Amino acid sequence: MEITVIGGGRVGTGLARLWRTAGHAVTVLSSEGGDAAGADVVVVAVPAPAVFEALGRVSGLAGQVTIDTCNVFGGRDEEFPSLSHQLKSIIGGATAKAFSTNFAADYDRVGEQLVRPSNLFAAEPKAREIAERLSHDAGYDPVFVGDLDPGARLLEDSFGLTRALARQFGHFFYRYARPGAL
Repeated sequence: MEITVIGGGRVGTGLARLWRTAGHAVTVLSSEGGDAAGADVVVVAVPAPAVFEALGRVSGLAGQVTIDTCNVFGGRDEEFPSLSHQLKSIIGGATAKAFSTNFAADYDRVGEQLVRPSNLFAAEPKAREIAERLSHDAGYDPVFVGDLDPGARLLEDSFGLTRALARQFGHFFYRYARPGAL
């Protein structure tokens, strides 16, 4: 799969490393921008306040499946149900919200876990299979929380819970599973 990651920080470069190891062709575009025309999927991995400036520096955004990894810390454009919906309005492809409830600093430790940690995600039907595959290929067990609406906003709003847990435990992995599934 041809993946273009917009964002050269911990999230973008960490996911790129995991996906390259799984055999994907990954291009990381940093703050200088670049071309995403050949991408099967575009992953947006920049701080939420910088999303629109970053997208403005990228050419070739034309209907690709999009994965939004961004956490929303403050205000958002309430004309859209979520940041993911707003990104969809710009890129135009089926969209998923994923990798926003995991700690990028620990991506290199995913494979060390006794059981696969979970990755909560929301997705439109045409983005679901790709979000599941990329979650799995990054070492996570994908856990679908529902369609983009209302799932993306639910994940965006859960960031406060993730931060509260991190204050208590430090960085952590989580696992959601049915009883008896482990």
